[in-house]
Amino acid sequence: MTGQSSAAMRQYSADADTSQWEVEKKARLECSLNHEVPYYGEAVFSVTASKNKDLTFNLDMVVRPETYAFAGLQSVPPVWRAGVPARDIGRMQLLKKFDGELDNRLSWEMLSELEKGYYPTFYYKDWQNSQDKIAVALSSVNFQQAYWAFLQCRDNLLPYSFEDIAFTVMNYQKNSSELTKSSRKRLDMIGEYLNNDPNIESIYISAYTDSHGGRWPNMELSRKRAKAIKDYMTSKGVEADRIITEGFGEKRHIEPNSNAIGRQRNRRVVIQISRP
Repeated sequence: MTGQSSAAMRQYSADADTSQWEVEKKARLECSLNHEVPYYGEAVFSVTASKNKDLTFNLDMVVRPETYAFAGLQSVPPVWRAGVPARDIGRMQLLKKFDGELDNRLSWEMLSELEKGYYPTFYYKDWQNSQDKIAVALSSVNFQQAYWAFLQCRDNLLPYSFEDIAFTVMNYQKNSSELTKSSRKRLDMIGEYLNNDPNIESIYISAYTDSHGGRWPNMELSRKRAKAIKDYMTSKGVEADRIITEGFGEKRHIEPNSNAIGRQRNRRVVIQISRP
């Protein structure tokens, strides 16, 4: 950022005495690594439960952009490494009235620069004063221990998200309330998620049978299957009055009952989970 006097560059960064990094955990569902930038806002690295556990970065600004632009991103060496040049590592899009965000790749690169003791720094033109430029730096002071705690938190996250379990279809053995092996694994996964998310609003369980056997016994069997799933979920801490069950027996087939594959698919329970 050349061609500007020092008076035209407003700089925001924590000093050695105020630089703090904190880790916040939400069970096995979310981790964040937070760093306050005095008189500017907060820098937040976060990751949520999912297969890939991708990282995101959010620059939470107290005063959000009034226009659309880009902020340059450099890795700036600490003062004790005088003579080492800053390095361009990317840029961040500034959207009107929104905080700044970066994707997985740049977020990890910023963390690696912080780990080396460098200061990832954003530069952009002030949208409120065209004569000024802004520099916002993340301090690497007190970073290392919090970073290690963040990595451990990320490693312990569930390898699936709410979206992965919000709608589930499971199948049963013939003439039985016993789930198939793959469906039992799926139910265990749902149970593990429910153990970690206190914000489940409601669960709707609907159970169905194939057309073998009498209609009334099949209706009772479907209700028994739905109740068994409800009992399992209440054992995981979900309040019973938040779980709705229905048994439909032979109704609403999704496949013909003329072959074994079709009948197996009709012997199913559908679980729909919602949260606020």
